[in-house]
Amino acid sequence: MSSPAPSSPSRSSHGSRSSPRIVLFPSAGMGHLVPFTRLAVALSAGHGCDISLVTALPTVSSAESRHIAALYAAFPAIRQLDLRFAPFDASSEFPGADPFYLRYEALRRCAPSLLGPLLAGAGASALVVDMALASVAIPVARELHVPCFVFFTASATMLSFKAYFPTYLDDVGAGHGVGDVDVPGVYRIPSSSVPQALHDPDNIFTRQFVANGRALATADGLLVNAFHAMEPEAVEALQGRFVLSVLPPVFAVGPLMPVNDLRETGEAAQKQGNYRAWLDEQPPRPVVYVSFGSRKALPKDQIKELAAGLEACGHRFLWVVKGAVVDRDDAGELSELLGEAFLRRVQGRGLVTKSWVEQEEVLRHPAVALFVSHCGWNSVTEAVSSGVPVLAWPRFADQRVNASVVVRCGLGVWAEQWSWEGEEALVRAEEIAALVMEAMGDDAMAVKTANVREAASRAVVDGGTSYLCLAAFVHRCIAPREVI
Repeated sequence: MSSPAPSSPSRSSHGSRSSPRIVLFPSAGMGHLVPFTRLAVALSAGHGCDISLVTALPTVSSAESRHIAALYAAFPAIRQLDLRFAPFDASSEFPGADPFYLRYEALRRCAPSLLGPLLAGAGASALVVDMALASVAIPVARELHVPCFVFFTASATMLSFKAYFPTYLDDVGAGHGVGDVDVPGVYRIPSSSVPQALHDPDNIFTRQFVANGRALATADGLLVNAFHAMEPEAVEALQGRFVLSVLPPVFAVGPLMPVNDLRETGEAAQKQGNYRAWLDEQPPRPVVYVSFGSRKALPKDQIKELAAGLEACGHRFLWVVKGAVVDRDDAGELSELLGEAFLRRVQGRGLVTKSWVEQEEVLRHPAVALFVSHCGWNSVTEAVSSGVPVLAWPRFADQRVNASVVVRCGLGVWAEQWSWEGEEALVRAEEIAALVMEAMGDDAMAVKTANVREAASRAVVDGGTSYLCLAAFVHRCIAPREVI
């Protein structure tokens, strides 16, 4: 494996110990915010860095607001840098666009004028920016002579795809559509797994994706929430510059571990309490945990098929239901989505909730034996860290790529014929029940998952591949001009 070399204890050019001031700039959505806060804690508490987190206000979702508040309450050493900008009216320019993609665009448009003063005021020695903001943030950091690193919060396989995709587009030419993409050094990403938006060259996400992919070569380094043992082809192809010869150093620092001190408080915590008590009442490993993440809601007819499938499978289950894209808009009752009769029939055997749950806590619970997941990368890494097998049901964006990683590394199974967003086919209840029962009885998969968890544990401890990569990144923030 080719990887950044480990460093000795951090010292400045004058020989005294130095603590770099690193500013972290996430974009929007829990899928981006959570790994950034985990990185903030790892750098602050684990590597002695002075950390500031840029917080774009107001947040898109209530979950983001609560998570940020919990971070600052638990880790007061992490500084808060508020970024407030004028409201962005995209109704005419991007009608019907995803609200989180619109927030990316709003941040991209304000960054050139607002990011510079924040960096200067923080005395930043390095900036770590979200992938969604790379092409606009890197030039600002360059003007201030602040090294700029890009943090990719998803898989190394998806990072390799993103880095190569602009070259692929240049090669195939305009108007030919997106087919299978053979990523050098990695493997073929089939057209059916390419994020849906990228098939439309005029989509707001496609514009952002391509611009940020082209900007990677101008960064001072790339961090990715991945580890070598889980994605060896992708990590080696990135670090060896097989994907793209002009890539800067790549630091595989994952899986960034959940932070136990980040808990909901107040009314939100009271709403969550029922799932903890319910899990504690269950015997070891009879529970199927079902969640499709914080970003998308299943169509109502698919929700009903999933409900029927969970009822028919015969296993106990904890199901987190999402009824709207943005949680602030999700005011409906469970009975409206699922029907009172279903809720009565499964009472005791199943717990259904619309409240936010501490997912890493759920996955670590000894009652949980299987995770039916959309394969957002945070969910995948939490399953890895907890040793819970995954039944992959990707829904949009990078999730089919992530599902292929799940299968390749032995973490779980994926019914590739199951539909995702934009496809009309329903996955029927009997299919869901059959695959849940099969996965719950698969002892070999449970053993493979335990092996992946052990590899993840080895990667993040002192001397592990991910620990050394993070230490090498910190050293580069102190001595950016050194060849490491």
